[in-house]
Amino acid sequence: MGPITALLLATPIFGFALTPPSVTAVPVSALPVVAQLETSAELNADAAADSDAPSADVSEGLPPEPVVGGPGSPGYVQQLRKRARIAKIHRTMGIATWATMGAAVIAGTIQYRNLYGAPFVTGLSDTPCVQGDAWINQKQCSGTPWFHAVTGYATGALYFTTLSLAIAMPDPDHASVGNSKYAKTVRTHKTLRWVHLTGMITQIVLGILIANPRLGLDDRANNYHAVKALAGMHLVTGYVTLGALSWAGTIMLL
Repeated sequence: MGPITALLLATPIFGFALTPPSVTAVPVSALPVVAQLETSAELNADAAADSDAPSADVSEGLPPEPVVGGPGSPGYVQQLRKRARIAKIHRTMGIATWATMGAAVIAGTIQYRNLYGAPFVTGLSDTPCVQGDAWINQKQCSGTPWFHAVTGYATGALYFTTLSLAIAMPDPDHASVGNSKYAKTVRTHKTLRWVHLTGMITQIVLGILIANPRLGLDDRANNYHAVKALAGMHLVTGYVTLGALSWAGTIMLL
């Protein structure tokens, strides 16, 4: 083959440079389809080999390792189990608290009726105790109102125990976060907790003020209107507290 013939045959392949071009200068899209696939596979393999992060074996179908503290981790499962155990006790204690608080409010209503009569209108001489019309009997007009006192103390003990359980209950799923119906219910439940907690503290303070002889407010004969005002606040706070606790418990049971 003569030199001119060789030049004519080589020109369509290599151009006029008479030297083969660099491999990196040829784009993958210019190669045949099979060559494109092979080249892409080689590039991907090289990139994976150069990467510091370990590659997952997709062919085995193994799930990724769980994030520490997230769903599926031992700590997460342990928190869920602890929450379930505490939730059962919390629910039982909450119902017991609600029952004793209801009894204390009923006893307080009866006591208020006997000692002070109707709100805002009855004077001392018109009260059921003075008129001899006390319920259940006239013994309710003097001495310690034991039923109201016992139910009140029991309510306080049960309430703060139940509150402690609520605080100790783990929440790995952050149940109150989000726009779901359950999340909104939990947020309402937590908001009502501040209402009945404030009511309980107010009840304790008012009860001490009314029943403490050292303050002289237990003398209805000389401080009738002052004691009646405090007793009225005590009674109204009891109803508000019972209502908030009832609402908070009902929405979680439905």
